[in-house]
Amino acid sequence: MTFYDKLETRSADERASWLAAELPAAIARARTAPTLAHILGDIASQDVTSREALARLPVIRKSELSEAQKKSPPFGGFTTRPAQEFENIFQSPGPIYEPGRRGDDWWRLGRFMHAAGVGPRDIVHNCFGYHLTPAGMMFESAARAVGAATLPAGTGQTELQIRAAVDIGTTVYAGTPDYLKILLDKADESGQRLSFARATVSGGALFPSLRQAYADRGIATTQCYATADLGLIAYESPAMEGMIVDERVIVEIVRPGTGDPVPDGEVGEVVVTTLNPDYPLLRFATGDLSAVLPGISPCGRTNMRIKGWMGRADQTTKIKGMFVRPEQVAALVARHPEVSRARVVADRAGDMDVMTVLLETGTDDAARYEGTVLDTLKLRGRVELVAPGSLPNDGKVIEDRRNYD
Repeated sequence: MTFYDKLETRSADERASWLAAELPAAIARARTAPTLAHILGDIASQDVTSREALARLPVIRKSELSEAQKKSPPFGGFTTRPAQEFENIFQSPGPIYEPGRRGDDWWRLGRFMHAAGVGPRDIVHNCFGYHLTPAGMMFESAARAVGAATLPAGTGQTELQIRAAVDIGTTVYAGTPDYLKILLDKADESGQRLSFARATVSGGALFPSLRQAYADRGIATTQCYATADLGLIAYESPAMEGMIVDERVIVEIVRPGTGDPVPDGEVGEVVVTTLNPDYPLLRFATGDLSAVLPGISPCGRTNMRIKGWMGRADQTTKIKGMFVRPEQVAALVARHPEVSRARVVADRAGDMDVMTVLLETGTDDAARYEGTVLDTLKLRGRVELVAPGSLPNDGKVIEDRRNYD
């Protein structure tokens, strides 16, 4: 077993010391980005030296990023350098614009490629798109970081891709989990054999049955969790026990609709702070659900592990013509210290919407919460009290059970 660098095997004390030095420097750099300076307000950089202190900063949501970019294109004042100093500018759906740089594995996916066993003897068949969005460049940069060559295949033109893969002898697939099956099936139809020994995937669900189907063909498949804004967030190792958090980001799992960290093991929204000096997003809410796995990976990497993607945190639902948002549910819980968690359930009775509010509490007077429900959710609903710890650990604060068939 070889590691990408010494960062992967640091002790808990070493990580805490590093964080105490790195966080204040990161906050100071962030202040040179106009919008981040406004968000930080009078928070002193030297006071942010731990995860607990970081959790007191406001959460930044993609909607805020989008609005800021409309007012101050292209990056909304979230970068520490002007747009002209970046080698690339990308556009993702929204649209959202992201900066990119070509040197030093800017998105940090090389760590994932190394963990997947990709190295100088490999040729990566890169099926991520190169048009407008950054995924293609992200994986090409990763291949370069581990010394591998790249076929910039992009998407589409399946027959030409198969011909190139056979002629060149590409050994590693990079792309979405399902597109590899399209390539393999098309190659089978034409009687050709592809030389993929590994697959490095992202951007879609890797179902266990699909991973096994690739394994049956001699292809070891590992996945990473990355975004255009943040780069690498977490990645699988050969141990295949959760995803290991990247060494240049700080991941928190928070209760949806809030910035409050949840206990380890509880499902919540993934919030990421990236220490990228060019684009230092602080407590950026991904909108994805996950949970922390206890302990360290059997592969020897010691950083935090998460379970991977477990759904979406933005559960905004329209009930009786009114939107109910996770932030409102959080406000409801905050009004009553004796309530530990809440879940709003939307259902139907005949042709009518009905709302039930489940509250975890040791009290037995449901009527005392009816006024707060109306005040925070702007709707009347039935309040049902349940025992502490009885709501499912799935990260949901709003559940839509309505069937429109």
